[in-house]
Amino acid sequence: MKPLVSIIMGSTSDLSVVEKAAQILNGFRIPFEINALSAHRTPEEVEKFAKGAAVRGIKVIIAAAGMAAHLPGVIASMTPLPVIGVPVNTSLEGLDSILSILQMPPGIPVATVGVNAAQNAAILAAQIIGTGDEKILKEVINYKQSLKKKIVESNKELKAVKFKYKTN
Repeated sequence: MKPLVSIIMGSTSDLSVVEKAAQILNGFRIPFEINALSAHRTPEEVEKFAKGAAVRGIKVIIAAAGMAAHLPGVIASMTPLPVIGVPVNTSLEGLDSILSILQMPPGIPVATVGVNAAQNAAILAAQIIGTGDEKILKEVINYKQSLKKKIVESNKELKAVKFKYKTN
């Protein structure tokens, strides 16, 4: 089994965040890998990874980083693959990470999800891969239908909640 998605985190302290992406990809049956690489502490390894990812068959890269959060942008500067940045809340409520990932120069795009929103990064990765893979597209469609079903069921349960002035 060869990975289609690569999940990269700046430090293993971000594992609790990226695990959510791993769970989603696992549920969609999309092969993935997880590695820790630092734009600041292991720049040579980041370069080797980024330049070799497409050749290895990776289709999408999810890069989680906190604070200065250069990892997604550095990877995006060296690969033709789509990169999805996950800002990690390590300081300043994650605002520093968001701004670092969002403010990329022209020509070096990084898709960015919310703070600690690795789950959404994995769903976006599945949607990207699903544009060329019907099996994965069906997994995404089924997942979105399950979200709809949850809300419909929740509304049925809310009908049973009683308050003196509740009208529905």
